[in-house]
Amino acid sequence: EVELCGHATLGTAHVLFSDGLAPAGSTITFHTKSGRLRARQDGEYIVLDFPALEVRPGEPVSGVIEALGVTPVGFNRTRSDYLVEVSTEQAVRQCDPDQALLKKAGVRGVIVTAGGSGDYDFVSRFFAPGAGIAEDPVTGSAHCALAPYWQKKLGKDTMLAYQASARGGEVRVTVRGDRVELAGKAVITLRGELLV
Repeated sequence: EVELCGHATLGTAHVLFSDGLAPAGSTITFHTKSGRLRARQDGEYIVLDFPALEVRPGEPVSGVIEALGVTPVGFNRTRSDYLVEVSTEQAVRQCDPDQALLKKAGVRGVIVTAGGSGDYDFVSRFFAPGAGIAEDPVTGSAHCALAPYWQKKLGKDTMLAYQASARGGEVRVTVRGDRVELAGKAVITLRGELLV
């Protein structure tokens, strides 16, 4: 089990609601390494209630900056990741890190973010070669840090975020004190049976 796994929590909640194993309108509580995580339906969205992650300013770590090939306007640290703010959405989208160098960073992952445009309040990408993931498509745990970070910068509690990986995905985030609500959608793509 990993801490704060958005994919697993969202997917499990979606199956439980879709198959009627959790009643519509109910809240599912998962007991995890990160404490109690909750999921509820909100129309076509599933809203996950996760703990907010503290973001602390820090000095840029040279190997990380070289690996990312970006010019940071902010360099921060969470419990397990670096959070690097760059000046433009385009810089986030064009980031092409040296994965071998980034793997030496000594953290789980590196979040690259910037203010968004159009419908999006902010955009991000998440690279985690240290955890065996070159780039995660959409990362719930990263948004547990991004939401309070951008809340302070933008003065908004509810924001629409876009994770700009090749697959990409939207996450609606709401900061509620020391908790973050992450709202996303899921689909069932395959069903199977185990034969004994």
